[in-house]
Amino acid sequence: MHVDSFDLYQSRPRGSFIKQASLELCIEEDVIKKDLAKILLQLETLQEKQLNQTALSKEKVLSEAEHKAALALLQSPDLLNCIIEDVKASGLVGEDHNALVAYLAAVSRKLDKPLAIIIQSTSAAGKSRLMDAILNLMPEDEKVQYSAMTGQSLFYMGETNLKHKILAIAEQAGAENASYALKLLQSEGELTIASTGKDDNSGDLITKEYHVEGPVMLILTTTAIDIDEELMNRCLVLTVNESREQTQAIHHLQRQQRTLQGLLNKQSKQSIQTLHRHAQQLLRSLHIVNPYADQLTFVDSQTRTRRDHEKYLTLIDSIALLHQYQREIKTVEYTGQTIEYIEVTLEDIEHANRLAHDVLGKSLDELPPQTRTLLTLLNDFVSQRCEEQSRQRTDVRFSRRALRDATRWGNTQLKVHLARLVEMEYILIHRRGNTFLYELLYDGEINPTTHMNGLIDTQTLKKQTYDAKRSGQNGHRPVSGRPPVGGQSGGGRRAKSTVKPSIDTPLDEAEEDTEKNVVFTATHNTASYTQAAIPATTNH
Repeated sequence: MHVDSFDLYQSRPRGSFIKQASLELCIEEDVIKKDLAKILLQLETLQEKQLNQTALSKEKVLSEAEHKAALALLQSPDLLNCIIEDVKASGLVGEDHNALVAYLAAVSRKLDKPLAIIIQSTSAAGKSRLMDAILNLMPEDEKVQYSAMTGQSLFYMGETNLKHKILAIAEQAGAENASYALKLLQSEGELTIASTGKDDNSGDLITKEYHVEGPVMLILTTTAIDIDEELMNRCLVLTVNESREQTQAIHHLQRQQRTLQGLLNKQSKQSIQTLHRHAQQLLRSLHIVNPYADQLTFVDSQTRTRRDHEKYLTLIDSIALLHQYQREIKTVEYTGQTIEYIEVTLEDIEHANRLAHDVLGKSLDELPPQTRTLLTLLNDFVSQRCEEQSRQRTDVRFSRRALRDATRWGNTQLKVHLARLVEMEYILIHRRGNTFLYELLYDGEINPTTHMNGLIDTQTLKKQTYDAKRSGQNGHRPVSGRPPVGGQSGGGRRAKSTVKPSIDTPLDEAEEDTEKNVVFTATHNTASYTQAAIPATTNH
């Protein structure tokens, strides 16, 4: 008996084994060589069979009942509200907007340039709960979760292991070493690295190239106040609700989970998660065309809005993609290829605007969300002292301890955010002996609700579209509003329609349909950020 371990694909170790085994067992080398060849072929067959079984196990085929239930969800006229209610039923309260944005970001994994999410909050605020609640609604084979990543780990993943998938990392601190790779993967949609390795045959050192394809939807959590600026610019930053009312709501939910109703809700939670996984499995990667793209507006006062504008457009695309089973799938023939796409509606833009006010509005704020919250509390604290002491705001001084007692914030948390306000010149420090007192310099209006300036209202879009139809800007109606002269007299008669209505169709309906067709053709001849010009289309 001769025992050894070696790589059957390596020529040198294999030859060495044959010689040693021949000496130990007194068997000719040719016999051992043939036996090794048979073993290698058998192992390759077993390996291929195992890989095929793994691929089949990942591609779960839905039953007729599962397909019908998932399709009913995707065809729901109130789909976005259904998602919010299902997230609540899954055990997440008070995070409606954050949950919806995170869900839409997960849907964007099927787009060419997905969104990325950073969930930021203090410890124990519920950021991991928010991330897990959304990930539990996604198919298992379309998400990859890690607690931490080393600096080079992303470069050596399989070529298509991350393509159109969700990459979730529990803590941003655990991915600091891989920060460069994450930023590159998010921006470029792929990773390529050249590394030194040994040639399988000669054993010489050679350069090997490793390639990882994207795009990938990135989601991670962090307790850090100062996030890598380059990474943050590429992501939507969500902040967890840390109010006292939210804490009370969480306590109520935790108590309710110990009741009989909580036990029943736990059972329904699993069925909700399964339903959404099946619905996500039905979603297809389709092209999105925005017929209103040229009319959209966005704030342009900061350089970083060049990336934020792309996030806004992708958010609109994600909403449209989620509603693909409520839209007409259109096709266009271009360079010998048939391209399928769906169109953005005004409702999609309206939903995106409402979410952008909350999410992008915070991203463009010079203060982090927690620091902005402290400024709001501080403004209320100073206003109350002005009333109690009959003083002007400029005469009010306060210590950190007094503010800590008023806000109920922890000492470390308060110290960090006060320093940020001092650095940004919202607060002035006065020294009285060994004691430091603070003065609130900021006297502007504290708006508890965020607002994103520069977004066009959907009612304005609707009016502009209507005016374009009426004025003939699409090139299919006469520009002039004057009636034709000659051949028509007597002001009571109307010009004849050039389109013949069907026998069963009233004249007014036929003309209305004709106008719709005219507007449809004109819409598809205008430029959009997805495709500048689209030829004549066919629908199915």
